Amino acid sequence: MSLKIAAESWPNPPPEMVEEPLIVVKEYDEERHKVAVEKMERLCEVGQRGKPSLVTDLMGDPICRIRHFPIHVMLVAEYGEEGAVVGVIRGCVKTITRGDSLYVKLAYLLGLRVSPTHRRLGIGTKLVEHLEEWCKKKGAKYAYMATDCTNEPSINLFTKRCQYSKFRALTMLGQPVHAHYRPINSSIAVVRLAPRLAGAVYNQLFAYSEFYPKDMELVLSNKLNLGTLMAFPKKYLPKWDPKTGILPQNFAILSVWNTKEVFKLQVKGVSPLKQACCVGTRVLDACMPWLRLPSFPDVFKPFGVYFLYGLHMEGKHGGLLMKSLCSFVHNVARDDSRCGAVVAELGQRDPIRKAVPHWKKFSWAEDIWCIKNLEDAKQDIHIHGLSDWITSRSSALPIFVDPRDF
Repeated sequence: MSLKIAAESWPNPPPEMVEEPLIVVKEYDEERHKVAVEKMERLCEVGQRGKPSLVTDLMGDPICRIRHFPIHVMLVAEYGEEGAVVGVIRGCVKTITRGDSLYVKLAYLLGLRVSPTHRRLGIGTKLVEHLEEWCKKKGAKYAYMATDCTNEPSINLFTKRCQYSKFRALTMLGQPVHAHYRPINSSIAVVRLAPRLAGAVYNQLFAYSEFYPKDMELVLSNKLNLGTLMAFPKKYLPKWDPKTGILPQNFAILSVWNTKEVFKLQVKGVSPLKQACCVGTRVLDACMPWLRLPSFPDVFKPFGVYFLYGLHMEGKHGGLLMKSLCSFVHNVARDDSRCGAVVAELGQRDPIRKAVPHWKKFSWAEDIWCIKNLEDAKQDIHIHGLSDWITSRSSALPIFVDPRDF
């Protein structure tokens, strides 16, 4: 009689007779795992039915969200003798600032999924632990993850089982792209900066921020980067020489990342009545365009997003200039039939939040970032003379959101 049969036939089998499920964590192999991973992640989406949810379509590329990092990996969890894929997690390692002019290697964990039929078996914990070990071998000293504040299962997994700490809270601001162009003040000049000049400006502005990537030049030269825009009063235009490195007294700057070439989003679980109301706004807008109604786009079909990053403003006109830049990007997105929204993520104390147009129904009030020290903090202080980033830094510092993280 096998151990498994004996345990099943015993009313209360002792622990040593209970067979542990066979779970093996491996690196993702496209030829072997691609179809199974896509099927498993669709099952995870089915579990969200009954309430509105934002679903991500990876467009047949399971590692699309990490492939633009030089150091990245995707792990899969195989269950049982047949090796069924029941879980996945993605991760990358990058070098970023921690707010005190020092750089540190940081791991970013994302895309954790466990099949609804195989939960409560410790698969999520095992995937996180294996990915942490992989990242430590690549030199990562810290690891972090990001999730919506309402995602209690994910927060509990990381904070209670994996010893992560809640670190920063950010706000996701979404602006649907509607049928009309947004006006831009005629006294404002909007110029596009070359990648090298944009990098020099960002290095100057974000040197003492948190999470600013050391490989910023790779971000700005990436094919998904649509460009870096700067706005300032036209009266400064003949006076400003970018070669001097001296920035105008009043300006705003941001860059645009084209996520629609990587993945698409779709809103599911919305009642037919609400969908009909959204269709009604578009019909009314088409019949009476002179009213310039902000009609709701068709987000119930897959749509793309322009992600704004590197947002910064200075001077008494900074707010107006930032709004003009956002309007400029909206107008570009309006001409792109595949783009349904413009999104930015900012720290909750960042004054730029007030200058970025957004809809409350299309935004997330709190995006939680949780972080963990992968090394012994006391040993790090003793050897390197460094304070532990998690406990020593103030949340008032500017936060740079890497567009590759979105």
